[in-house]
Amino acid sequence: MPDDVRARQRTGAGVGLLLTLVLAAVLLTALPDTDDRRHRDDSRQNGGDCIPHTVAEWSTADRLTTEFARYGDDATRTDDWTGGDGTHSLALPDGRVLWLFSDTYLGRVHPPPNPSGESAAWRDTTAPLVRNSAVVMRDGRLTRTLPAPLFPDPAPSQWRWPVAARVEPRSPGSTEQVVRVLLWVRAEGQAPWIYGVPTATEVATLSLPDLRVESVTEVLGQRLLPDPSRRVLYGTTLIERDGWTYVFGGDDGQAASRATSSAYVARVPKGRLADPAAWRYWDGGAWTRAAERAAPVLGDERRTGVGSAFSVVRRGGTYVLFTMAAGGAGLTAVTSYWACSPTGPWHGPARDFRPPLPGGGPTGAEVVAAYNPQTHPELGGDGRLVLSYDVNSLHTVGASAHINGNVSLYRPRFVTLRLTPAR
Repeated sequence: MPDDVRARQRTGAGVGLLLTLVLAAVLLTALPDTDDRRHRDDSRQNGGDCIPHTVAEWSTADRLTTEFARYGDDATRTDDWTGGDGTHSLALPDGRVLWLFSDTYLGRVHPPPNPSGESAAWRDTTAPLVRNSAVVMRDGRLTRTLPAPLFPDPAPSQWRWPVAARVEPRSPGSTEQVVRVLLWVRAEGQAPWIYGVPTATEVATLSLPDLRVESVTEVLGQRLLPDPSRRVLYGTTLIERDGWTYVFGGDDGQAASRATSSAYVARVPKGRLADPAAWRYWDGGAWTRAAERAAPVLGDERRTGVGSAFSVVRRGGTYVLFTMAAGGAGLTAVTSYWACSPTGPWHGPARDFRPPLPGGGPTGAEVVAAYNPQTHPELGGDGRLVLSYDVNSLHTVGASAHINGNVSLYRPRFVTLRLTPAR
């Protein structure tokens, strides 16, 4: 098997979640709902403060994008982060920010061979690749990479991808805090599962302040569900409200050539993310212990739906979801939805947005994808919201060579936007 094909299967070439995690930062424009009465009912259930939101303005967040480029290009060490996707972040109690990544390149980045020309910084093709990593930021500056991979493979031919995380009490009522990290477990598989077969959702517990992995607990196994496209992995995004942590997830419908994937939601009492018995799943009408009865809250496999790495943010009583566009938009467009409750109904989709992309190396930007929109509330300020999106090569042959030949292709990029009520 050619090295680039082997690397593509190992990394997901989307190297993380390109099949199901697609698409990028968002300019949100809420669509008017066709059922005004339903909207009014939703609003009353949330104290009357749920209203559609739109983006008043947006701009690129060059400082953040440049900081990841600076850190990745620094050749001082050869065992730290030089590129990755699956970008999630968490504010720690001491002011630091913990950044979590899925498949990650370590090693050394070399300067452009022709700095005055169009050449790019590059990474040697022998650079180490690990399934996950964590990078620490203080005062806006990335300072170190924790020993990588942070979360070891659970078994041969399986791996863990970290997604959303929260700081919460070690146990309900405890004054001691820990970090809980949601993990997706995937296993090697045959086509169409070249990006891994969804296997389980886990929760890792990290100590504070040293960020040492104490334990990993499986909260939902999916191995016995015969159709992998119906297996749901939870943790792409978390929302807290009224003593509950709402945990969103998605299925792998796209891998089975469906038009789009579906979104699901579970909830857990605050402080009990690592307790499988505390999880409850929305079945379309009530919360149930039975995960197999979970029903989608968004997605009709045609016009509406999500990539499994969508993100949700709350503004007052309104929830706004950022995701890939369904249908023929492919890897180029992002859209959004809004709701008055985590369980919906979700209104939309809004108009599409196409995020700025870096050059694609020898053949240009037309072979570059943007995917995995994630909000970072701890980085916002002055009413602005920060969103990241991952970028990657779309080459089906030689993808790893393109990623290594132009390191900007496998690093997060950022935008800021201002959400305001729609009129």
